[in-house]
Amino acid sequence: MGKSCRVSKLCILFVVLALVSVATIVTLWTIALTGGDDGVNVTAPWDSYRLPTALVPDYYNITLWPRLTCDPNTGLYIFTGQSTVEFECLKETNLILIHSNALNYTKLDNSHIARLNASGGGSAPRIQSSWLQPKTQYLVIELNSKLTQKQKYQLYTEFTGELADDLAGFYRSEYEEDGVLKIVATSQMHPTHARKTFPCFDEPAMKAIFYVTLIHPPGTVALSNGMEIDVVNTTIDGVALTQTKFEPTKTMSTYLLAIVISDYTHLSATQGDTLIRIWARRKAIEQGQGDYALNVTGPILDFLQLYYNISYPLSKSDQIALPDFHFGAMENWGLVTYRETNLLYDTVISSNRNKETTATIIAHELAHMWFGNLVTLRWWNEVWLNEGFASYVSYLGADHAEPSWNVKDLIILDDVHRVFAVDALTSSHPLSSKEDSIILPGQISEQFDTISYSKGAAVLRMVSDFLSEPVFVQGLSTYLKHFAYSNTVGKDLWHHLQMAAQANTISLPCPVCEIMNRWVLQMGFPVVTIDTTTGNVCQKHFLLDPESNVTVESPYNYEWLIPVRWMKSGKVQRDIWWLMEKEAVNLEMRTGGLWVLANINVTGYYRVNYDLGNWESLFAQLNSKHQVIPVINRAQLVDDAFNLARAQMVSNTLALNTTLYLSVETEYMPWQSALDKLGYYYLMLDRTEVYQPMQDYMKKLVTPLFLHFKEMTSNWTYVPDRHTDQYNQVNAIRMACSTGVTECRNLTTTLFKQWMETPQHNLIEPNLRSAVYCSAMEAGDEAEWEFGWSQFKNATIASEASKLMSALACTTKTQQLERYLSYTLNSALIRKQDATSVITAIASNRVGQSLAWDFVREQWEYMFTKYGVGSFSFASMITGVTARFSTPAELQQLDTFLEKHSEAGFGSATLAVKQARERTVANIKWLQQNKQEILDWFNSQSGH
Repeated sequence: MGKSCRVSKLCILFVVLALVSVATIVTLWTIALTGGDDGVNVTAPWDSYRLPTALVPDYYNITLWPRLTCDPNTGLYIFTGQSTVEFECLKETNLILIHSNALNYTKLDNSHIARLNASGGGSAPRIQSSWLQPKTQYLVIELNSKLTQKQKYQLYTEFTGELADDLAGFYRSEYEEDGVLKIVATSQMHPTHARKTFPCFDEPAMKAIFYVTLIHPPGTVALSNGMEIDVVNTTIDGVALTQTKFEPTKTMSTYLLAIVISDYTHLSATQGDTLIRIWARRKAIEQGQGDYALNVTGPILDFLQLYYNISYPLSKSDQIALPDFHFGAMENWGLVTYRETNLLYDTVISSNRNKETTATIIAHELAHMWFGNLVTLRWWNEVWLNEGFASYVSYLGADHAEPSWNVKDLIILDDVHRVFAVDALTSSHPLSSKEDSIILPGQISEQFDTISYSKGAAVLRMVSDFLSEPVFVQGLSTYLKHFAYSNTVGKDLWHHLQMAAQANTISLPCPVCEIMNRWVLQMGFPVVTIDTTTGNVCQKHFLLDPESNVTVESPYNYEWLIPVRWMKSGKVQRDIWWLMEKEAVNLEMRTGGLWVLANINVTGYYRVNYDLGNWESLFAQLNSKHQVIPVINRAQLVDDAFNLARAQMVSNTLALNTTLYLSVETEYMPWQSALDKLGYYYLMLDRTEVYQPMQDYMKKLVTPLFLHFKEMTSNWTYVPDRHTDQYNQVNAIRMACSTGVTECRNLTTTLFKQWMETPQHNLIEPNLRSAVYCSAMEAGDEAEWEFGWSQFKNATIASEASKLMSALACTTKTQQLERYLSYTLNSALIRKQDATSVITAIASNRVGQSLAWDFVREQWEYMFTKYGVGSFSFASMITGVTARFSTPAELQQLDTFLEKHSEAGFGSATLAVKQARERTVANIKWLQQNKQEILDWFNSQSGH
């Protein structure tokens, strides 16, 4: 970036001298560390990915100036910055290691890339050499003498970075408003991208205070974690600019820092002493899309303050909707960033599900303001505690804001059942890993998976249940107060929950930490088998493929301490019964003609199997008066039976028999559970002769549900009152149309044609749009697809664009699908953040699966190197395109793909690739073993 050298010989001399000095330093360090030639090779400190503990930061003073126009000379958007970090020396050292990635530094007056001063007027050692270590992402500074213990120092740097569109660190997001391209400079520091914005000690335990100043064009607004305290107009190099200073942050981790400069506007309200603001594009705010978020944020904040028994620690709570954002949302303290679809809600166009998404994601992010931000886990190996907790509490917060929805139950479908599918594979992993096994940035990113979020939520819900919610909350509150503004490890929480249990004389079979270690330190979960003829109860590690080989050793030999809530013929038993070993006897579980149902409301993280007689008794109950069994357990029976069949513990016939009663079921949870499970059958069998008999059965099963909702809504003119009925109405239409119910097909094609005739007036009810759009695309031709594409491109509401984006993948026309796939590599057509969603949507289409797989194989290198990890969710893409794999030929293709790219690696998709292969092997075996039995069952239902 500097000026070119005019005297080339002089230039070469300087370069050689610089290289010699760095080489000399490295050699000297290696000798110092290895003790000379004795052959012991110790890694140099800058080759280690973890920071040494000799220095800890107190505060950062950062000024950043992003250029919101492209530099005509370089074709780049850039930012410049200045940073002072004050740190304390805890242990004498002559080396400063501070994280830095992709930043270019200005040489200062000492000709090095930093300046060091001692705080309070003392003298600081002189910088002897400084260089960047790109592999471990450090700025390395070697001093001529040691820093003094307990002395504080200030390190000053000036730097330039690229304001790229890579969705990581300080980056740019773009959108168009009234034909004008607008640039937003925004940030995503989590988990390891703060170092891409300014030099910092970028580890969660290295907490500090941040003083932030932003320089930006007049007319734009600057936001950060703290409140704006000083906004002045200034001139730099003849350019009129605005400078915004912010109040200092609380002591916090680098990954929580947030900075945004935009042309946005906002809505505001106050809740107690807290200012709440919702920020978005001007048009979105004018159209009222931020109103719902503003309305629920206050009640959710109130709920959380009561729940934790700790006041919200900041003066304001900003939430901002960004057009380009990799994650769903990010819990930056005081300035939470969201994808537009997750924060904005339009009363006319958005669906009921969009509304629930907004409420639960706001609750999830705000839950982190205490659990995660106020108290932070020491290292990324326990990410699950942070994310699992916020996922669990998001249901409680949303339930408080919208009590009529009964949203708390939906954790079973959205988290528990979802994660069971992953955690039953041998490629799963424990919730907590050893700290030294999660070191590289890629390994850290890999921790943010379904296991951390969904299993974490399920396990914490189980703890809350066996302790009781008031006791759980009491322990939580003392934990947060005790560790406020500092860092913890998981066992600290168990200690505080144990103290709360003792204070309330809660009877537990052993201490909380002993119970929890079994759920946290070993992967997987048990299946509890109850023999109601003898009262024998046993547990076993549940594996989807019983022949798979578990190579990961467990410190507890895959045994768990299991809380069992149960009922006998409709009567709930008062106390939890604990299964403490591999086998036990509970004589009360002998039925004598009655039925037993265990894991009431699925509060425990395990599956349940029974003797055949008990299964038959449960089916008889479902077929006579299904409401006697709680609705969550009706969903559980279906989910457990199908998975037990996959694991060869019960027959496919028994599993399929759980669906027979659905012709009289109208509740959402059992139906959704069945559709999720039958979804696997469709994936495996929709390219075989089983497909048509299965379609015939499903058509027969869903027709009564379709007619039920037709009547309930007076021929589709009203919206059902209940939240879950609105969901199940969508299921009824989607399944009726996809199985060929003529009345349903006519309904969706007519509604879509009416919209095509009057594009300005879309009369399709928001809840039904996803189902109607997809059905119309599937039945339609090029005209429908082109209309859908034009509506997608012109959509001003993110949730509507998202529905159309998914529906465009429903076409059965190969040419359109291939064209659509090609669009994912052009960010002007499909935003980078959405590309993987489009590819996986096409892969989930019977016609599109092989096209998507071919496309991923052809473009992998380009996507992996050019599109970058910040924007592409490679893990979900691999999972999506391989979900249907069930033939030896597909396994061969997958192996070839893995071999071809093994050298470059798979980054954040490493685990997903391993799971895809395991899943494919299991699918091949499953298909060979089960296809005939399933075909016979479906044929028997249709009288063939």
